[in-house]
Amino acid sequence: MASAAEAATPSSEAPPPPPASVDPKLGRIVDDISGLTLLQASDLVTLLKSRLNIQEIAMPAASAGPAPAAPAVEAAEEERPKEKTVFNVKLESFEATAKPKVIREVKAMVPNLTLIEAKKFVEGVPQILKENLPKEDAEKMKAVFEALGAKIVLE
Repeated sequence: MASAAEAATPSSEAPPPPPASVDPKLGRIVDDISGLTLLQASDLVTLLKSRLNIQEIAMPAASAGPAPAAPAVEAAEEERPKEKTVFNVKLESFEATAKPKVIREVKAMVPNLTLIEAKKFVEGVPQILKENLPKEDAEKMKAVFEALGAKIVLE
């Protein structure tokens, strides 16, 4: 049987001759269906579905297809981690003999700390000394504390 889309397609040419082995009854049905308008073909499909007890099948919606691949240049940039420019300076540990020097340096580096607060700060390691420092300043601070015998981590 012809589909509704084929039946609805108007043709200005004469239909091709049917194959020689076609039943004359089927040939007449095909000719009749070919002469239907689009609305009549739609009604015919609905009527046939009803009479033949054919269930409506939901067709998946057409999608736009897969997204285009990103250019290779962008992929290479994403793979390379961006260099960090802002760091947190964290005091991890220190040598026991360097404790007084580290306390004095913490007091000097962190404004508004008393000597007692600086001592408590140093005794509570690991602690963040400074946050959001530019790379150069963070490396300078790290060098100062490492020279005193402290272990510093830049995060």
